Amino acid sequence: MLPRLDYIKQARLKLGVTQRKLALLCGVSTSMINQIESGRCKPSYDTAKRIFEILLSMESNMSIKAGDICNKNLITIQSEESLSIAIHKMRDHSISQLPVFNGGRLVGILTEDNLAKIMVEHSGKDIHLIRIVSVMEPPPPLVDASTPAKALISLVRFAKCVLVGEKGTVVGIITLTDTLKIVELT
Repeated sequence: MLPRLDYIKQARLKLGVTQRKLALLCGVSTSMINQIESGRCKPSYDTAKRIFEILLSMESNMSIKAGDICNKNLITIQSEESLSIAIHKMRDHSISQLPVFNGGRLVGILTEDNLAKIMVEHSGKDIHLIRIVSVMEPPPPLVDASTPAKALISLVRFAKCVLVGEKGTVVGIITLTDTLKIVELT
């Protein structure tokens, strides 16, 4: 089932596309697009389907992707480093989580919540000597940079952060604050 025909004009205007350009992309005349939008003409099913497919394709190409909103200044820590180094990094960079790597491989995450638990569980002991590998949590979800950002909102709320990758390499992080960029960019 196709959307209503009045959606054509709404979508075209939202995308900033002229009637002429839409007609060219769809293989119909500019006059036909004008007549469809004004309600003077009802296109065939195949023509309407082609117009909607072109508009949908253009919308998906313009949608905001994970790579557009992620923070590419990724601060990380190695699994064999001490908790003391992690605390300093988190405080110095005002961040609430640190992706943990073993060499170049993502192996976990260290969060403020995790640190608070560690401090309670190890009270009276020197927590600065504890290695990250012994207290880290499992790694957060990793998504491709081309993933639509809107699809990540619930995932970020659940996981607290999402890492963004390109060609097998982690290139950024998305936190709840980063999801607010979706509103700014739309």
